[in-house]
Amino acid sequence: MRVARQVTKLIRVVAVVALASLGLLSTLAHASAIEEQLDCKSTGHVFISALMQSGEIQPKPMHVEKNSINAFRPVHGVKLTAFDFPVFVVLGYEKDDPLFKPGKGDPVADWAYGVVVTGASDDVRERLRQTGSDAIVHEVTPVMTAILCKAH
Repeated sequence: MRVARQVTKLIRVVAVVALASLGLLSTLAHASAIEEQLDCKSTGHVFISALMQSGEIQPKPMHVEKNSINAFRPVHGVKLTAFDFPVFVVLGYEKDDPLFKPGKGDPVADWAYGVVVTGASDDVRERLRQTGSDAIVHEVTPVMTAILCKAH
């Protein structure tokens, strides 16, 4: 429960920042689909480093939550999608990895990664069910949903 509250808090902060900076109704010109990477069979390092190397997310996190979840903003002009939903923020963490800044509290897990998308949680949950994804779906607001994979 504590982890879920921390993730919810982070996601709300990130959602507000993302919505303020990118606009809720931004158009999708050319979108890169990243749902294959959200299969929960990877790690935070692999997920985030691939997006950094491709130039799709900024190299420094815009926010680090107490539980060490790092929030990365997509590079200006890059439109990411996950399961056909627009991505506003990319999340990641891996223990003892210099790619990530540690938070001041206990880490969420040994590793975690995911995204915050625009879409109702029921719609996102259904789409993930259709694809067989093991990701956790968490409603942030009625129109913002987190998709998260983490070590057990």
